[in-house]
Amino acid sequence: MLSERRLQVLRAIVQDYVGTEEPVGSKALTERHNLGVSPATVRNDMAALEDEGFIAQPHTSAGRIPTDKGYRLFVDKLAGVKPMSAPEKRAIQNFLDGAVDLDDVVARTVRLLAQLTRQVAVVQYPSLTRSTVRHVELLSLAPARVMLVLITDTGRVEQRMVDCPAPFGEASLADLRARLNSRVAGRRFTDVPRLVEDLPEGFDVEDRGTVSTVLSTLLETLVEENEERLMIGGTANLTRFGHDFPLTIRPVLEALEEQVVLLKLLGEAGDSGMTVRIGHENAYEGLNSTSVVSVGYGSGNEAVAKLGVVGPTRMDYPGTMGAVRAVARYVGQILAES
Repeated sequence: MLSERRLQVLRAIVQDYVGTEEPVGSKALTERHNLGVSPATVRNDMAALEDEGFIAQPHTSAGRIPTDKGYRLFVDKLAGVKPMSAPEKRAIQNFLDGAVDLDDVVARTVRLLAQLTRQVAVVQYPSLTRSTVRHVELLSLAPARVMLVLITDTGRVEQRMVDCPAPFGEASLADLRARLNSRVAGRRFTDVPRLVEDLPEGFDVEDRGTVSTVLSTLLETLVEENEERLMIGGTANLTRFGHDFPLTIRPVLEALEEQVVLLKLLGEAGDSGMTVRIGHENAYEGLNSTSVVSVGYGSGNEAVAKLGVVGPTRMDYPGTMGAVRAVARYVGQILAES
């Protein structure tokens, strides 16, 4: 275990390096921070921190910079989440309150996160498998054609065209709509197949084929793979950190184009807690020079999706964690009220 003083020295090194972008020397530390010890003592502490792998010396400088291990300890033990100020909270709320639908909520959230953190923002759409049905609408487009509209508790709207095997009258359609909603409204998507499996049996024989076709389309909508959608923004912010990437930012940009990679980075949607992955903790090699801060958001107690930011390991962790958490909280409130 590191002594309290060496933890203070590590904290000071991280803060100075993040703020100045320059390797940090013992003289600068004693001048900027009230460590209560001499530069010689700080040098000894820095040597000990280096021996244990928390800081390293770039070959071009006498100063030291944090390693992934050093940032990890900083995040776990030394960094509090920086709370947003009242004006910042109002700005977040006002910006997100203007959203007109779920796509707009996600787009605004991406822009807001990128602006607040000056990093790359990633927002996952609410997962259908973690959602509940708010309403199923059925609209007649032709005697044998129906539009199915599925509305979720998170404000997501899915539309499908259904070609029926036989004409289906307005009265029959209204009956199916009422019976369907009485069974599935307010229920989890995972429960829907069981709830509707015997529904066709309650209709006249000539209508059962159409009812089964509508239900098949509904069930296909619930399990389609396109639920794992996400939006990314602020990629241009990476150009401000060119020297933070060992050779080039190209591997980072290539990784950000891979949706599967980003979904793995954000983690499981149901995990609502804050996650910080630093440097080589990211399994994807192209992102070994980055850190990912993510958190779950949702309309209730359970997270329905994740949002977060990707940036260099030389990141303002307390500020970034505070911004990500605050935005997630407001997005959850909007979904709850939508």
